[in-house]
Amino acid sequence: MVDVLTPEQRRYNMSRIRGGDTKPEMIVRKSLHAQGFRYRLHRRDLPGRPDIVLTRYCAVIFVHGCFWHGHDCHLVKKPTTRVAFWEEKLGSNSVRDKAALAALRHDGWRAVIIWECALRGTTKQPLDALMDRIVRYITGKQTSVLDVTGGQGLRTTRTAR
Repeated sequence: MVDVLTPEQRRYNMSRIRGGDTKPEMIVRKSLHAQGFRYRLHRRDLPGRPDIVLTRYCAVIFVHGCFWHGHDCHLVKKPTTRVAFWEEKLGSNSVRDKAALAALRHDGWRAVIIWECALRGTTKQPLDALMDRIVRYITGKQTSVLDVTGGQGLRTTRTAR
C-alpha cells in the first residue's frame, strides 16, 4: 500500500509524537504526587531512561505506549505501509526495553511497567485500584517486575537477575 501523505507531511506528523510527558505518564505522575511520592523524571544515567524514578524505594516506572513498545492489545493497529521497516523498528524497541530492564534489575532496581491500555481504552483499569497495587509494590519488598496491562489486570513477572 502506498503512503497517502507526502514525505514532508509524514515527517511533520511523526515529529509531533511526544517521547515524554505523555498523557498516560502524566496520569501516573499526578496520582503518585497526590499520594506523597517524590520522584525524578527520565534519569539519563539509568538504562532505558525510566519515565519515573523513585530513588528512595529503589524503584523505576516505565509508562509504555502500546504501539511503540510492541504490546499486543486493542490499541495497536499494525501499519500497512513499509511493513518491513515497522517490524524491524518495533522489534528493536522491544529488544532494547528487555535489555534495559535486565540491566536495571542487575543493578538492584525494581521495575513497574504500565501499559497505555491500562490507563485508557476499553480495557482501562480503575485508577484507584491500579495505583493502590502500584504503591504496595513500590513500598513493599517484592523483587519481581510488576507488569500492568489493560483488561487482564496486574501481573507480576519474575525475571532472572
